[in-house]
Formats: sequence, C-alpha cells, structure tokens
Amino acid sequence: MIHEISIHDLGVIQSATLSLTPGFTAITGETGAGKTMVVSALGLLLGDRADSGVVRHSAERAQVSGRWTITDPAVVARVTELGGVLDDHELVVTRAVSSEGRSKVVVGGAPTPVGALSDIGDHLVAIHGQSEQLRLRSQTAQRESLDRFAGDSVRTPLSEYQTIFRRWIDSIARRDSMTKDASERIREAEELRAAVAAIDAVAPVAGEDVALKAKAERLSNSEELRRAAQEAHEALSADDAEFDAVSLVESARRALERVTNHDPAIETLLTRISEASIVVREAAQSVSAYAAGLELDGGDLERVHERTAEITALVRAYGPTLDDVLTLWSTASDRLFDLDRSDDVLEELSATIAADEESLDALATRISAARDDAAQRLSGAVTTELHALSMPTAEFVVRVAPQSGTDFFAHGRDAVEMLMRPHPGGDPKPVTKTASGGELSRVMLAIEVVIASTDTVPTLVFDEVDAGVGGASAIEIGRRLAILAKSAQVIVVTHLPQVAAFATNHLRIIKDTSGAITESTITRLDGDERVEEMARLLSGTPDSDNARAHAAEMLNSANQWRGENG
Repeated sequence: MIHEISIHDLGVIQSATLSLTPGFTAITGETGAGKTMVVSALGLLLGDRADSGVVRHSAERAQVSGRWTITDPAVVARVTELGGVLDDHELVVTRAVSSEGRSKVVVGGAPTPVGALSDIGDHLVAIHGQSEQLRLRSQTAQRESLDRFAGDSVRTPLSEYQTIFRRWIDSIARRDSMTKDASERIREAEELRAAVAAIDAVAPVAGEDVALKAKAERLSNSEELRRAAQEAHEALSADDAEFDAVSLVESARRALERVTNHDPAIETLLTRISEASIVVREAAQSVSAYAAGLELDGGDLERVHERTAEITALVRAYGPTLDDVLTLWSTASDRLFDLDRSDDVLEELSATIAADEESLDALATRISAARDDAAQRLSGAVTTELHALSMPTAEFVVRVAPQSGTDFFAHGRDAVEMLMRPHPGGDPKPVTKTASGGELSRVMLAIEVVIASTDTVPTLVFDEVDAGVGGASAIEIGRRLAILAKSAQVIVVTHLPQVAAFATNHLRIIKDTSGAITESTITRLDGDERVEEMARLLSGTPDSDNARAHAAEMLNSANQWRGENG
C-alpha cells in the first residue's frame, strides 16, 4: 500500500503531503482547489505522460514522491533489476518534470527510465476516473475489463496464445515474402552460377592483376633492359677489357700492396679495397644473372595481354577490384546453398504455421470458454451491485461472441460487449446508450467494485466516479467503497458528503486565493474540522448549525453502519 505522497510545484499545489492509511481515504475540496492534481501526481508516479503544463507557474520543475510498502515479489524483483533498493520493504519513487517538459525518475534510489514506472505501477495502483465512462464505449476496454475479472483462467492461456500469435504472424509474413520473391531468388541463383563458372574458367589468384601489369611492362621493354644490363656488366667486369670496375679495383689493391711495409695504416685501406672488390664482383654477377633471366623469360607478351584482359573482364563484371571477385568466388557456394534451400525453408515455415494454427485454435477455444464463464459471473455480480446502488430493475449482461469467422486476432477470437436491460422484458442494449450520466457512473462503479474484488492491485483510486449521483444512490456508493476498502486501500476524490462520510481517513484540499497565484494545501480532518467540511459539502455553508447537525448525523450513521458491517 502507499503511505505518503509528497507534491511540490504541481499545478496549484506549491507543497503538500498526503498521509494515507489502510482502508478508505476520502479527498474533498472546493472546485479548482486541486483535487485532480492529487490523481495527476499519482499518475506521474505510475508512468503517465507529462509535459511542462503540469509545472506550477514560475517554478522550474514539479516533483512528486511516493512511499510504498512492498510485499509483491514481482515488484521487488523489478526494482532490484533496475538497480533500486528497498529499505525494510519500503520503496520510494520520485519523479521530477522540468518546465521544459523533461522527466527524471528515481526508483529506490536508482535513476530509472520513465517507461519502467508502468511495469511497477501496474502491480501497485489502479486508477478509475470519469474517463472510464468513455472507455466503456470501446469494445477493447470492455474485453480488457472482462479479462481482468476472469483472472488467471484467461490471463494464463492468453499469454501463451499471444506468444504463439506473434510467431504465427511473423512466419506468415516471412512465407509470403519468400513466395513473392521466388522469381528474384531464381534470377539471383542463375546469375551467381554464371559468375562462378566465369571465375572458375579464369581461376585468378590474389595480386595477379598487379603482377601481370609489372610483367607486361618488363616484356614490352625487354630489349632496352637487356642492352642496359649488358652495358652494366661490361662496365663492372668484362673478359677483354682493361678498365672495367673489377680490374681497376684490382689495380688499386696491387698498388697499395707494394708499399704496405712502409706504413701499417695501408692494411686498413687494403681491407676496404678488398671489401669493395667483393661488392663489385657480386654486383657484376647479379647483373649477369638478371640479363640471363631476361633471356630465359622472353615470355609471350601476347599471352600476358590475354590473361590481363580475362582478369579485367572479371573485375568489370564482378568488381570493382580483383579482391571483390575473389570474395564473390569464395562465398558463392554458401549463398547458393541458401538460395537452393529456400524451398526447404518454405516447407518448414508452412509446417510451423500449420502447427501454430492448431495451437492457436485450441488456446482460443479455451480462452473463449473462460470468458463465457467469467461473463456469466460478472453479469450476475454487477447486476447485484446495481440493485444495491438504487437500480433495482436493471440487469447487466456481458455478451461474448466470435469476432468474425475463424480468423485469429491478438486477443483471441472474441468480441466482448457490455449491455444493460433497464427494465424486465426489454432487450439488452449497449450500456453507454442505455444509461443516463448518473446511471453510467453507478454502472462503472459497480463494474470496478466487482472487478476489484478479484484484482490483486493493493490500492484503488476513484476520481469523482460519483458524478451525477446523489441521495440514496450516493449513500450506497459510499457503502460499496467502504466494503471494497476491507480488502484493498481505497482512495476516493469526491464532492459528495454521503460518500466521504464512510471514509476512515479524510483529507481536505484548501484553496488560497489571497496572493497573486492560487495555492492549495492539504489537511487531514478529524473531529469538528471534519464535521465542518461535511457541512460545507452538504450546503456550501460550513457555519450553518443545521448543516453541521446534518453532517454529524451523517457521520454517526456511517460509523454505525461500519460497526454493524465489520
């Protein structure tokens, strides 16, 4: 349950704290005092969308904090997953909204995405307001209400159904796409086989295009290269030349040897000349070998050009580089395997789709049966509630029927419609077309009271669901909410004294218009203060002796009823 809500700079509320207790809390106040802001604050803590419009005028940001006692393992696990910490089962959630509309959320001390609040809030609080009357016009909302009432008998198979349904939809989309693209796959496979055959015929190797270019350049200039090598060799070492490099170095060596005994330093020079002689002789040998290689590698320039043309054609067709051609060649077999296997994949998909359809059919049948059973129980329970809410002749009917044909939908196969027969013998008609405004409030409250009796959410918030109701009907609404408060924490924003009288905790929002900006504060009422507020709700004049007497009588009557009904 929630123990406390702190509000700062939200709407007309500058700073206020709501202290909440188990049982039934009533929140009252003048029109425009900010009662709706309390529900808005709680909505922010539960993940509702927020914008800068909620921030109090001239404030930089609005901030709301809530303090809960948590016993639900699912909530504890989710908070822990988000990095939050619970202190002795106590959870603090804070949300701030800046004047620019940006949100910041902290759950259990850990910064948290706004979207995570709904994961937690769904387990903590259910808010029911006048907007639910509009939602009742939606068959989706009516189906969801029935499913909530049905509980696990629908929730469990529906969860399994929706998992299979998503896979079934994906499989059908994939099958249809593959079938539609069959001609494209055939074309791709043919083109890929042609490419592999063309590349196989040439069988290029990595870097071959560069090597061929170099070889073509060499062969095209072979005569000039040969002459240059011959001249270089003759200059270095010629059999019939007296002034080649080898002979000149040898002459230098002999000249120094003749005088070596006159100066020991000559030995060093001889060593250097001997080294030079070795280098020159090796160079001559290398030039000779290069020239011999040119003779042996006379080669076929025409064949080189042909090979280059073959590789160039491959690069143009499957490039833009030879590496791309080789990559295509190396991966083609895997891609062809995938393309050729498409028929097998289609068969597997068809088998999966057929199996999923069998499962969906069985689960949809199970869900429909559970909804039929829940519809009968919900119809009877809501009818009983309506009789207690001063609609003694009304009969509530929940109708479950196939939505259309045998198709599957995300929610099963059922269309759910909530109807009402105002008087015996009449045909049931859609509840939103049959009931008046006040009756619709009572119908909605009856539905929520019945559903709440089976719901596991520990806190229920009702925002002026008693609009358009008065007199004895209002007293019955107060009693139904008091009964509901025995099994859940109930928070009610109301303008009816008949409803507020049954509360065990009464909070008043007080509007102050004395300053430049309207401000509101929240006060817990007891004793005379509560009698005074009840008198204001009754007559608008809290100082009236008659109104105060009537208010005291109303509170005593409610207390007596609570005592008699435990």
